[in-house]
Amino acid sequence: MSLRPKAVGWRRGLAAIGRTVRSRAGFILILAALSWGVLREAGRPRSWRRTVRAEFGRALHQAAGGGLATAVVTGALTGVALVSQALYWLGFAGQQELEGALVVTVLVRELTPLLIGIILLGRSGSVTVMELGSLRQSGQVRALGAMGIDPALLLILPRALAFALAGFTLGVVFVWVALVVGFVAGSLLGAVHETAWMFLDHVLSAMRAADFAVFPAKMFSIGFLIAVTMCVTGLTLRPGYDAGRLLPLAFVRGVFVIMLTSVVLSLAA
Repeated sequence: MSLRPKAVGWRRGLAAIGRTVRSRAGFILILAALSWGVLREAGRPRSWRRTVRAEFGRALHQAAGGGLATAVVTGALTGVALVSQALYWLGFAGQQELEGALVVTVLVRELTPLLIGIILLGRSGSVTVMELGSLRQSGQVRALGAMGIDPALLLILPRALAFALAGFTLGVVFVWVALVVGFVAGSLLGAVHETAWMFLDHVLSAMRAADFAVFPAKMFSIGFLIAVTMCVTGLTLRPGYDAGRLLPLAFVRGVFVIMLTSVVLSLAA
């Protein structure tokens, strides 16, 4: 009889640990399950009804079109601050052959996925959180389910794929703008003693075979996971909770997803 209280206390301790782990890992589990479900449904033609296609077009216009100007400006600033300075100092040191490796390592592999992810998160992710949070609060998500419409197909699937495509598109634009502006700025500084084709040849030669696979994988994955993260955050809004108060939580989750995806894919390469 004296062992029974100890056994009860041991079970309570395990239950407390389990509750803590479930509460901390709940978001990751929901994110993984929902991402798998979206990818599975995306390959089924019956999932792409007219309303889903219309929502995909609207989300793509918002994510890619809305973030294009920001990506171009940020790419131009990055070209001036990073690419032109790399060309200047490597030319000054007589190490022009290293410019391609430096640009690929810093700009293509690491900086572009992070900056484009933050652009998508701040420009379109916050809008998604507010939209879905408002739909949740007004009861429209429940009304969709009552009408036999799967909210995940209508609200999450098109946004996830639109963000993925927008992430890759903005990433390509960002890299090209940074390279062109950086080369032009370096030429104006008198640090470039080669043609633009030679510079691009150095950059492409420095890219490994894995880079041509990892860069698109990073851009698609980051855009996809940002969209799913924002949708999960907005759709789990509790009744009576202000949707605007979700933005700090959504930003933290989004940055975590961007960093985690970039690090995992970089290590995998």
